[in-house]
Amino acid sequence: MSQADRKTDLDPADWDELRAQGHRMLDDMIDNLAGLRERPLWQAPQAEARARYRVEPPRAPQPLAEVHAQFMADIAPFGSGNRHPGFMGWVQGGGTAVGMLAEMLAGGLDANLGGRDHMPIEVERQVVAWMAKLFGFPDDASGLFMTGTSLANLCAVLIARDRALGADVRHTGVHGDVRLVAYASKGVHACILRAMDMTGLGWDRLRLIETDAQHRISLPALEAAIAADRAAGLKPFLIVGTAGSVDVGAVDDLSGLADIAGREGAAFHVDGALGALGVLSPQVAPRLKGIERADSLALDFHKLAQVPYDAGFLLVRDAAAHKRTFTYSEAAYLRHAERGLAGGAWWPCDYGPDLSRGFRALKVWMSLKTYGLDALGAVIGRTCELAQALAARIEAEPELELMAPVALDIVCFAYRGADNAAIVADLHEAGRVAPSTTTLGGRTAIRAAIVNHRTGPADIEALVDGVLALGRAQLGTSAKAGDR
Repeated sequence: MSQADRKTDLDPADWDELRAQGHRMLDDMIDNLAGLRERPLWQAPQAEARARYRVEPPRAPQPLAEVHAQFMADIAPFGSGNRHPGFMGWVQGGGTAVGMLAEMLAGGLDANLGGRDHMPIEVERQVVAWMAKLFGFPDDASGLFMTGTSLANLCAVLIARDRALGADVRHTGVHGDVRLVAYASKGVHACILRAMDMTGLGWDRLRLIETDAQHRISLPALEAAIAADRAAGLKPFLIVGTAGSVDVGAVDDLSGLADIAGREGAAFHVDGALGALGVLSPQVAPRLKGIERADSLALDFHKLAQVPYDAGFLLVRDAAAHKRTFTYSEAAYLRHAERGLAGGAWWPCDYGPDLSRGFRALKVWMSLKTYGLDALGAVIGRTCELAQALAARIEAEPELELMAPVALDIVCFAYRGADNAAIVADLHEAGRVAPSTTTLGGRTAIRAAIVNHRTGPADIEALVDGVLALGRAQLGTSAKAGDR
């Protein structure tokens, strides 16, 4: 057979065989989702399984069925556990079957959403318009899907920087005696510090402001810091509000921050990774008053909206300012055309750092349409109710201590006198529930983030009972009469 006669494309020789194998793979993953409660939340990967991922790259082909079998044996049983109802370790949604199927459709279409004139672009624009309406932004607000809120926060800082310094900073760079300064609470996510670094402004130009008893940014302390910086000849250019802090879930006074930002001529950005989508819940939405006044908002659909990873999002009030920060109109290979595939009025690559972009919008669009905003809001409200129930149970147990107020769906507590980090590690290895730890007031706290839509009262009881049992075993004590 000549080289010209050999099959050189990557399509299957037998489409029916592929179809049958694809059905088996889909069935396996549906079974995997349906059986979550029957398996350990987490288990450490076996040494022999790890060893199979320290081999030379494959040169010869292998049947898809064999590769799939290796996935089911080595990979699927040893995930991070965030889909399991007992997962409360970090702020991660549990994913859904609809989201999984949407990922399959997106992968099959293999669309690049950097730009050009095709229907997937319209799906992303639809979600942008929905989010603008949901958060009270103008109809012409812009938005963009990203990997997560860390990248969205970076882009928001860039937009604010360019607003303060002018578009020429993209040509000349940040140099000389730049007098800009930004403000956020001490509870702000570390990605804001990283953003200050990556935008060339530096960590030293971010003021981390003291928090109040509710772990919210102190407005008097913020105003004092701004006054001191003004007196030193510095210019406030950005105030970051947090809608759900990563450690305890605190929500800053967003209206108060918007007032201060307006008076100072600073951009007002909200990091809403954890809590912004709480606007879908009638119980939670009032706590987010003022979010509609933000100049930009970052959020994650892969948290409260339960969309599979990854699905971060940035919403920007001033679309023109957003585009000025990222567009490269002089690049010939990105030239827009009046007609043909190179047409289309809105190219996402003009609004963010990526030219190659997957079809993240599809799984969000399908999830919002399939479940509806009201159902997602009910899930969010329920997670907050479960958090309050957990807090009440903790306060009813003399051996336990609630270590922070519960604003949304994060509960921080401790077993008095015990090594709480060891308790958490023991819980992970037992495979029923998985909280994480944080540090509050110099002490280790057990941190339960109740985000998963599958989590229920039984999982809350399992967490508390597990902590009590492990704490008692550690300290060599037993339950007193009448204790649970």
